[in-house]
Amino acid sequence: MQSPFDREDLQAPLAEINTTPLVDVMLVLLVIFLVTAPMLNSAIKLNLPAESAAQITEQKTVTISINGSGQYFVDDQPVSSAELERKLSLTAKDSPKQQIHVRADVDVNYGKVSAVLATLQRLGLSNIGFVTEPR
Repeated sequence: MQSPFDREDLQAPLAEINTTPLVDVMLVLLVIFLVTAPMLNSAIKLNLPAESAAQITEQKTVTISINGSGQYFVDDQPVSSAELERKLSLTAKDSPKQQIHVRADVDVNYGKVSAVLATLQRLGLSNIGFVTEPR
């Protein structure tokens, strides 16, 4: 009589995938992503006011930034006030419902912000949001 431990199928090679290296690689990638993601936010250094508001959900936006010295940026590209108006007029012609995000440094003169708002209103762009830092 043959013992149940002597069967040939128990001596066959084990054909399972070892997932430990995969988990290790995924954890390393997660750590790298968590470290680099905050740095990808914006290249323009601004001291935004701290307010609590709803999170931004729409991805396709035009971002107007005003740094502490009053310089304008459209989508992280420096522009003069004339170039700003020209770019916004092109945006208004292409999509009048385009979402505009205004990022203004806490130390910027309010006249710079009101000039941007007046330009947006004059061009018919009314879907405007102000970006702040969470409290």
